[in-house]
Amino acid sequence: MYRNLRIAVFAPGAMAIAALLAFNPFTVSGNSLGLAVAMAAEEAAPAKEAAPAAAPAKEAAPAPAPAESALPDMALGKEDAPVTIVEYSSLSCPHCAHFHRDVMPALKSDYIDTGKVRYIEREFPLNNAGLGGAVLARCVDPIRFFAFTDLLFSRQEDWAFKEDALQRLRIYAKQAGLTDADFEKCLDDEALQKKVLAVRERGEKEGVKGTPTFFINGKIFNGAPTLAALTEAMKPYLSTQ
Repeated sequence: MYRNLRIAVFAPGAMAIAALLAFNPFTVSGNSLGLAVAMAAEEAAPAKEAAPAAAPAKEAAPAPAPAESALPDMALGKEDAPVTIVEYSSLSCPHCAHFHRDVMPALKSDYIDTGKVRYIEREFPLNNAGLGGAVLARCVDPIRFFAFTDLLFSRQEDWAFKEDALQRLRIYAKQAGLTDADFEKCLDDEALQKKVLAVRERGEKEGVKGTPTFFINGKIFNGAPTLAALTEAMKPYLSTQ
């Protein structure tokens, strides 16, 4: 589980987020809304071990938004699957990238594609780079949501910890179909920023303290998110399948 030291987010406009992504990797600030959200955590455990696998293509399906969230869930798998896995993740979290590179492909082929699991990905940005990526992911065509987040996870070292993170995100956004005007409009969407942060706030209320954090049928999963460990945790719900 990855936890950064301290972040303060003030729902900026595009110019403010651009400047801060370039010069301060842990603080986003602006005064157009005056919305202040303090997000604090501590550095924690090292990366977990998982089995590598080739990543297949994914398609996203927006699920109905729960009462606690202003954004629809982005989901993979059958709505009536016996198991629902919810992951709170940050696009700038190394352990999240590890999971999506080495575990998620097998989880998808073995459980999601076979109708056993419905997977939901929720935003829990840890810093302004993660916030920028999360906001952009909500601006691309929903069908491309998972392909876009997969791209950001796979290229994480190339953008998430760089001073020019915003310009690198612009390149990836173009690959996902956004024009320069779309990119600027998206990052300037303060209402969308607030909604993304509301998803994070929901996670905090549910007990999320770092990323990635998983819930299996509403129960928090403790331990390394390897395929074997997740399979073991799902057994009680799949025993009658």
